[in-house]
Amino acid sequence: MGINKASLAILHLLLLPWSFAMTQDTVVPEKDRKVKPFYHEVSQFVEENEASCLKCHGEEKYILEDTLFGRSLTQRMYADLIVDRDAYYSGVHGSFSCTDCHSYDFEVFPHSLEARLEESYTCLDCHGYDENYAHYQFEEIDMEFSESIHNFEGFSCWKCHDPHSYKPSMREAESIMEAITYNNNICLVCHANFDRFMLLTDREEINVVERHDWLPNQVAHFEAARCLECHAEISDTVLVAHQVLPVEQAVQRCAECHSRDSRLMHTLYKYRARQERQAGFVNGVIINDSFVIGANRIPWLDRLSIAVFALALLVILIHVIFRIIK
Repeated sequence: MGINKASLAILHLLLLPWSFAMTQDTVVPEKDRKVKPFYHEVSQFVEENEASCLKCHGEEKYILEDTLFGRSLTQRMYADLIVDRDAYYSGVHGSFSCTDCHSYDFEVFPHSLEARLEESYTCLDCHGYDENYAHYQFEEIDMEFSESIHNFEGFSCWKCHDPHSYKPSMREAESIMEAITYNNNICLVCHANFDRFMLLTDREEINVVERHDWLPNQVAHFEAARCLECHAEISDTVLVAHQVLPVEQAVQRCAECHSRDSRLMHTLYKYRARQERQAGFVNGVIINDSFVIGANRIPWLDRLSIAVFALALLVILIHVIFRIIK
């Protein structure tokens, strides 16, 4: 038998016995909030966001106050519900109002069960088939994701790309090593934290280090490459591949990366290679970061070396022939 809205409301009151007396104003005092000047440079909704959401969700604690009996209780905010202000206003959605994505029902405190279970937007809901975002290729990303092992019920864009802090790291990172760390941390949030991992699957816990014990010099590989280099299908169009492969299809051959036609040129260094292709020395983008056999070879210099070697052999042969004749 289904549960109607009235029943849900009653259940909500039973679970939160103080809810009838709590108000939105019973939270962390304004003087303790960490609002910085640059936030106002990024967004015109700073004050609105603070008043409606971040005064609770921007803090590690909040205060419940029972105005009827004069009681109060300080509690910790659930970690996954804390929004880091610096990360938010530095991220791609920093100019938004909270209610651009979240229902106005969240302005009611405490939040209703219906609001908490509302379906989140996807990337395509805002960015799909829009010429302003065509260069990000959201449609191709969505197609790749549909063929990924991550495409299952309960998994969405936001499991990897936190809408409150996401940055396009491969385009904006100051260094390739910074981008690698940022991207790998996205994977490790779940794959190295079983408490989060088990919320999405019933699989047994996996030790990332032990699972990669076949990999020589693990530390160097983890620092110099993203998980995606070995665990995702190469994409010819999308900058960052989103078709994550089953573990049995992961790359395990050294030559895939450590060769002249390195896999890394089509994955990790794709963006930098595109930017520097006009310089005529494309492989130069990787020789400072990775050990790739043949990455610094120049074709015309190879041919010149062969020609010089052939000429030397010809001189020796002529010399031998003249000595035989004499």
